[in-house]
Amino acid sequence: MAGKHAGGHARGRDEHAPAHGHGHGHGHGPAPDVAVGRGPRIALTALLVAVAAATLVGIVHWWPDSGRVDKLQGSMAFTAQGATYVPATATKVEGRCAQVGASGSAGCGHVAAKVADGPDRGKAVTVEVPPEVSEAGLSPGDSLELLRIPGANGQPATYSYFSIERNTPLWLLGAVFAIAVLLVARLRGLMALIGLGVAAAVVGWFLLPAMLSGHPVVAVAVVAAVAIMYVVLYTTHGVSLRTSVALGGTLAGIALTALVAWYAVGDTHLTGVVDEGGGVLIAQVPGLSLQRVLVASVVIAGLGALNDVTITQASAVWELRAAAPDMGRAELVRSAMRIGRDHVASTIYTLAFAYVGTSLALLLAVQLYDRPLLDLLGTEEIAEEVVRSLTGGIGLVLAMPITTALAALMVSGPRTAYDGHGEDSWIV
Repeated sequence: MAGKHAGGHARGRDEHAPAHGHGHGHGHGPAPDVAVGRGPRIALTALLVAVAAATLVGIVHWWPDSGRVDKLQGSMAFTAQGATYVPATATKVEGRCAQVGASGSAGCGHVAAKVADGPDRGKAVTVEVPPEVSEAGLSPGDSLELLRIPGANGQPATYSYFSIERNTPLWLLGAVFAIAVLLVARLRGLMALIGLGVAAAVVGWFLLPAMLSGHPVVAVAVVAAVAIMYVVLYTTHGVSLRTSVALGGTLAGIALTALVAWYAVGDTHLTGVVDEGGGVLIAQVPGLSLQRVLVASVVIAGLGALNDVTITQASAVWELRAAAPDMGRAELVRSAMRIGRDHVASTIYTLAFAYVGTSLALLLAVQLYDRPLLDLLGTEEIAEEVVRSLTGGIGLVLAMPITTALAALMVSGPRTAYDGHGEDSWIV
């Protein structure tokens, strides 16, 4: 019995050691305790504290200029002066006209509606809508948003279609998503939702306003990405050395992604202007480089997949060490890398298909041109998506071995005497 107890110190918690349960205190599943080296633990803690301090300094230094942001926000008129948006309820929907050239005939591509608010509340109006709108499932009883333009010289106001009111179904979809996450992932799902909310706050209150304030776009994006990852990883996976190893690998992945994206966007001479929004930004925000905005978008877009790979890889090393305390460090790395290669391969597909999905309409339109697809890869629209996919993939792929090596250095070698400080301990 004594021999068995002594052998168990290599990967179990000492029955006399204090219970360091930070990660468990958040309700996450118990992770195996493995012996961790004192030196690597101190070095990793010092590194993460230094990066956190630098991130806070960056946030303070590049905090948005509220005066400039307030001046820019609302600087563009969304519609004609005096026009207002009023809610309405559809009462009759007519689809595409049967005959070519008859789009202007009464009833074709039109929606009859009743104004629900404003000075003309209760008034019945008929507005013209694009055929695809009326054929997208619009039916009587659906809520619309109409544009009301006051009449001149005593003439009645005129109405035109603006959009379908989608807030209710969107909120309902969000509620279903949150309920599904909570039912399946429970407390960990709750923590993930909290982390997602914090990430949204960082983007809305810091990242976007700081860019509009004229601060360096890529630096601001990196600071925001790092801040998001600190919050998301620790809230979702608990405060532990294992999570810290994943965070270290994620930080390396962010840095590599930003570096590769910087050179890739520059070498391909992408402008970042692919739609009307880019032209608006150039006109309204002097000094804003859309090339740098493109680099920043690559950094932010890769965070989810990067987090997925690094936390899984750190967990793989911990589980392998706990299951095989006699395994040599080199074999530990090789085993973890085999797991990581499978994960990276599937994640690369995820990234590629995600970009294809978001660009499906563009790819369909490209098929209509009288040039081969390969000849059109250099166009701004397609090249931007290719660079975004490949750059994010490079950062993700390189983060995997970095996380593996960091985790292997953190856990002690085979049969190292357990010091009572498991993976959840921050005692140095």
